[in-house]
Amino acid sequence: MAETASTNADMKARAKSGAVEGSWLRAEKQNGGVGRMGRRWESPKGNLYCSTIVNCRIGDPAPLTLSFVAALAVYETINAHLPHDEIWLKWPNDILVSGSKICGILLEGAGDSVVVGIGVNVAIAPEVEGRVVTSLHKEGADPELTASAFLESLAQNFMDVLIRWRQSGLAAILDVWQQNAHPVGTRLSTSDAHGIRVDGEYAGLSNDGALRLRKPDGTLIEIHAGDVEVG
Repeated sequence: MAETASTNADMKARAKSGAVEGSWLRAEKQNGGVGRMGRRWESPKGNLYCSTIVNCRIGDPAPLTLSFVAALAVYETINAHLPHDEIWLKWPNDILVSGSKICGILLEGAGDSVVVGIGVNVAIAPEVEGRVVTSLHKEGADPELTASAFLESLAQNFMDVLIRWRQSGLAAILDVWQQNAHPVGTRLSTSDAHGIRVDGEYAGLSNDGALRLRKPDGTLIEIHAGDVEVG
């Protein structure tokens, strides 16, 4: 479609009408895109704005861990289009290229399904207050690469990772995620439940995907939700 308020909102509406797993919805532009914590997601024409749906099945890993599925799928697709190796996963579902944010991923429940919204800066790196962002074109991808072409690869990668998530389990997905994330020992900062800043070093992930952070005094804590900054 040419323009919509939010592909996630549209896909949630379709979920109520029986949208099947594997369906994708893409808009050339959004006028009401939303990111994590309710932040506005800038959506100029030329970038990718899309949503898909996953039906929760008995025996599946926890639905929230689909964030790792989506992040790996986006990572693998970006990695196939960029000529350098400065591409890192950042907990829980960010991808950094040359240290800059290039995508956004948002999961929302829809009955017995999960809608996965994905935005990728393909052609344009919009100005975002408080964040350094980049785009595929800016980082050296083929200038002819379009959002629709990127989605073709992304949809296949997403399905491949989703199958691994179901057949091999969460541990296998987290193992691959950690292989492509910032190295253990990377300095990170986040906030606790009271909004107090917490600094430490990345110490890997727990079995359920929580971020393990080693504080300066050696204490090891687990973070289950929140924004994380590198450095």
